[in-house]
Amino acid sequence: MTMLIKSTTRHIHIFTAEVEDNQLKPSDTVLTLDVDPDNELEWNEDALRRVYDKFDELVESYGGEDLTDYNLRRIGSDLEHFVRSLLQKGVIGYNLSSRVRNYSMGLPQVAQN
Repeated sequence: MTMLIKSTTRHIHIFTAEVEDNQLKPSDTVLTLDVDPDNELEWNEDALRRVYDKFDELVESYGGEDLTDYNLRRIGSDLEHFVRSLLQKGVIGYNLSSRVRNYSMGLPQVAQN
C-alpha cells in the first residue's frame, strides 16, 4: 500500500498523489502541486508557469533519490521562498479581496508619488 507523503507551507502544498474524481490517490510516481490554495496572492499565467518550472527543476535535482518526507519538505520550502521572491519583485501581489489577510511574506508595498 502506498503511503501519502505531503509538504505544506502557507502557499505551497505538495502531495505524493494524483487527483482522481477530486480525491487524492497516493502514488509512488506522481507529485501533485497546489499553489496558493487559499488565494492569498494574485497570480498571472507567467508567474504560475515560473512556479511550476521551478518545481520541475527542484524535483529533477533530487533525481534518483528516494522520495522522503524530508526531501519533499525541502522542495516545498524552496518553492515557498521562490514565491516570496516573486512577491518582492512585484511579479505577483497580495489578493486584497482574499477571505484572510495574512501578510506572511511582508507588508504590501505602496507606490510612492
